[in-house]
Amino acid sequence: MAHWLTTRTALIAAVALGLAAGSAAGVGFYTFVYARGASYMTNDPTACVNCHVMRGQFEAWQRGSHHAVAVCNDCHTPHNLLGKWTTKALNGWHHSVAFTTGQFHEPIQITERNRKITQQTCRDCHGDIVAMIDTHTRGERVDCIRCHREVGHGD
Repeated sequence: MAHWLTTRTALIAAVALGLAAGSAAGVGFYTFVYARGASYMTNDPTACVNCHVMRGQFEAWQRGSHHAVAVCNDCHTPHNLLGKWTTKALNGWHHSVAFTTGQFHEPIQITERNRKITQQTCRDCHGDIVAMIDTHTRGERVDCIRCHREVGHGD
């Protein structure tokens, strides 16, 4: 009799685990489709305006000086494959939680991690001029975004 109870308990646990995993996968899949998750895996800037809080940044980018030469990923993700996809995954997770729960700052603000990434991409693209500036600041790394905050999203 004890063997039968153990087997029955294991079966109930397995079914419960299967139902929980299936439900989580179903909700996750539905959310991914509903939120147009696949669009975030592209390089298309219109993916960024899936969330209404990004509309202003998108419109400012369209008017900005980098519109003809850079899309969102060029400035807001590292310029290596692992860094780019890690950043996209982390940001995707954080954005999905924030927008699902409604716990986000409006207007949207860049995180310190993403600010550092953006700073580094400035240096990657404009390395020669930044190196000359760094030379005149006794080797201290200049914060491009401090003075050029509106370059990517400004008039």
